[in-house]
Amino acid sequence: MTEYRWLLPAVMLGEQREERVGVRRSTRDWIVDIAVFLLAAGLGLLTALQLGSDTVTSPLVVVSDQVVVADQVTGAAACAMVWLRRRWPVGLALALLPVSLLSVVAAGPICVALFTVAVHRPFPYVALTGGLHLVTLVPFLWWRPDPELPFWANLALSVMIYIVLIAWGMFVRARRQLVLSLRDRAERAEVEAELRVERARHLERERIAREMHDVLAHRLSLLSVHAGALEYRSDMAQDEVAGAAGVIRAGAHQALQDLREVIGVLRLGAEGTTPDRPQPTLADLAGLVEESRRAGMEVTLDMRVGDPAGAPARLGRNAYRITQEGLTNARKHAADAPVGVTVAGGPGDGLTLEIRNRVTSGQAIPGSGTGLIGLTERAELMGGRLRYGKGTDGRFLLSAWLPWPA
Repeated sequence: MTEYRWLLPAVMLGEQREERVGVRRSTRDWIVDIAVFLLAAGLGLLTALQLGSDTVTSPLVVVSDQVVVADQVTGAAACAMVWLRRRWPVGLALALLPVSLLSVVAAGPICVALFTVAVHRPFPYVALTGGLHLVTLVPFLWWRPDPELPFWANLALSVMIYIVLIAWGMFVRARRQLVLSLRDRAERAEVEAELRVERARHLERERIAREMHDVLAHRLSLLSVHAGALEYRSDMAQDEVAGAAGVIRAGAHQALQDLREVIGVLRLGAEGTTPDRPQPTLADLAGLVEESRRAGMEVTLDMRVGDPAGAPARLGRNAYRITQEGLTNARKHAADAPVGVTVAGGPGDGLTLEIRNRVTSGQAIPGSGTGLIGLTERAELMGGRLRYGKGTDGRFLLSAWLPWPA
């Protein structure tokens, strides 16, 4: 009898996926399972034909026709049991142990069972089932020897085939686990990237909200000043009334335009690619002061920076917003008092900004203090500091220091 067990590793070439309990086989699983079954059955058929033509004896028993028929029936049952390999791989391998002592035709299903256990189960199960099947080789080969090979050569070859088959299955399992690990790592990286994008979007919206507060508060305070003049000064000439109304109309239009831009950016979200409009710089402080003067405020600007236009963009923008909020607060709480703005510093020394005004309003205004909290956060985000309160001369002082890299 020629031993065919060494041909079986090729049967498992298409084995790649594990079928879990309660999960239907995919089309690929069906193709693999049918191929495995046909190859195992084909090998059993070749063995059965060989059994029918050989009359091999052993020291214990003569291979009679009844033994051949029993071998074929047992092998056919073992081939049918191959369909259970995905659901119960260890149970199938253990159930085939007594079969491996009797049937040559069952060589194919036994190899399939050992390979399946190596692919789908941890090493302790592999060692248990593989070790038991290796032990059964000794009595089987003694009872059903191969006439073309000596006993020890046949035993060594069969053991080598089993070991290679199990090692191959363990390699397939390790490769699957590596692929799953890499896939899980890639999914986690994608989730983390989405979280970083979402956080960046949140921070950008917070920045836009702070900018909007500063811009709208400044413009609405100008509108309030001009509207108050129209309300309380009934002796204004027609051209003055028209001028104040024009300022109110232009300021309201600009405030609405700023609001539309911000809402548009928020709607665009992460996919928005519209660039920001030009941001104010340190050189734009003169224009801001002039705008406040046109609104009726008495503002003096003491610019002690040699080249305001050369200041870093971030530094200039934050200094502009702090000055803007300071002038807005001065209009709210000291509409008729003069305001002094002092800007000094340079590269390496930092930029010092001071706004002084006398407090004349004793009324509590809704939202008071919110802008100063936002300015403090703005300065701290730059690595600077901001202080506010009554100075030694009794006037309100808003003082900020912002770093200016050398």
